[in-house]
Amino acid sequence: MSKILIIADIKDKCYAIPRGLQLAAKLGQDTDVVAFTYAPLKQLKVKTTEQADIRKRLLAERERDVQARINKFRQPGQKVCLEVVWAKDIDRWVSKRCATKKYLGVVKTGNRSDSLVHTSTDWQLLRECPAPVLLVAEKKWHRARPVLVTLDLSSSMVSKRALNDKVLGIAKGLAGALDVELEIITAIEIPTLLSDLDLVDPIAFVKEAKEDMKSQIRKLAAAHDIPESAFHCKRGPVEKVITSRAAKVRAQIVVMGTVARKGVRARLLGNTAERVLRHMKTDVMAIKP
Repeated sequence: MSKILIIADIKDKCYAIPRGLQLAAKLGQDTDVVAFTYAPLKQLKVKTTEQADIRKRLLAERERDVQARINKFRQPGQKVCLEVVWAKDIDRWVSKRCATKKYLGVVKTGNRSDSLVHTSTDWQLLRECPAPVLLVAEKKWHRARPVLVTLDLSSSMVSKRALNDKVLGIAKGLAGALDVELEIITAIEIPTLLSDLDLVDPIAFVKEAKEDMKSQIRKLAAAHDIPESAFHCKRGPVEKVITSRAAKVRAQIVVMGTVARKGVRARLLGNTAERVLRHMKTDVMAIKP
């Protein structure tokens, strides 16, 4: 059976543990919690045996602290397995584990950077981890808040349409488990250059885009037993449409698809995901094809 993997990577501020345990309980899943600790002990001018003792003590302290936090938030009867790892590269360890062991998703406290140059653990996980990644914010969940799923209905690519189907299915299951409404949003973005040069009529462009999306909406609505009226199409830049809708409905989780780039462009995700994730203030679940 699939499990949820919680990353306890931020000491005293690991919002992933309470949020992940709550989500696992709602989904009826067992949980693995992995905590990390590391220090460059080889730089110390001490014997190897002393280094080993220091490492053992640091691991024990980390295990005690994280176990106490788990005990504080776990529900009666909830199965939680804690593993403390001596590792510096959290993202590499998590991606490797998820490639060999099936997880329903990975839950991590969000620690986003505003820099495109800086490669944080969050961005690396979003690019490399084969399992869905949920980056949680500091704000607490409220029962009434919906799950918001974002779809790219403007693409005719088979891979993008398949990702839409996968993302919607996961979002619907998540909303059902949390017993909240499911909100569906897609943005219609008018190319800036064409708009600035008055080469396109905005009203006609949006009307045509909505017409083109109807067939996809019908297929997705039928496949997931969702009324077509639940699909909302809004005009504007993708990141503004999604963040605005998330704020308006007070979404507790935003679910979206991501497509990592390759080669020299591997530092960036797909343009849409990159822009949205940098503006989002709530919990975000990123799903790859």
